[in-house]
Amino acid sequence: MIYDVIIDGKNYRLDLDHADGRWSCRLNGQALDVDAVIARPDVLSLRIANKAYEVKAEHVAQELHVWVGSARFAVEVRDPRSLRSRARAADDHGPRRITAAMPGKVVRVLAKEGDEVAPGAGIAVVEAMKMQNEIKSPKKGIVQKILIHEGGAVNAGDVLAIVE
Repeated sequence: MIYDVIIDGKNYRLDLDHADGRWSCRLNGQALDVDAVIARPDVLSLRIANKAYEVKAEHVAQELHVWVGSARFAVEVRDPRSLRSRARAADDHGPRRITAAMPGKVVRVLAKEGDEVAPGAGIAVVEAMKMQNEIKSPKKGIVQKILIHEGGAVNAGDVLAIVE
């Protein structure tokens, strides 16, 4: 899979391939010896050329921030296939279930049943791993059902709301 990655405004081309249980990685055409393990949701343990790194992903509003140790980087990842699927999702008709990506605690419920929402409008805020994540509507529609309450716990995959 080929990705165009922008890190703090600088463009990189990342080519990842997975075969025989191992990853091969090329960054701007240069092969890298990489070993990666998902330590927990949004945390990746990397070994690059026998040096270890802990990489944490953080979603803030519409942006992705990546922490490598104590250094933070603004990151944008472009995958042509995901752009096509996003375009299809925008045309999606019918109800969409909004689910929790990881276990956490509901800090705020931002929408009520019957509210009209735009794509990207906040539905709820869930705190996970000491970070607050705004859960957004994937489409324009009306909130049919809110299945959570403030202070309640959610597990990964739990349906938080339904937008139609």
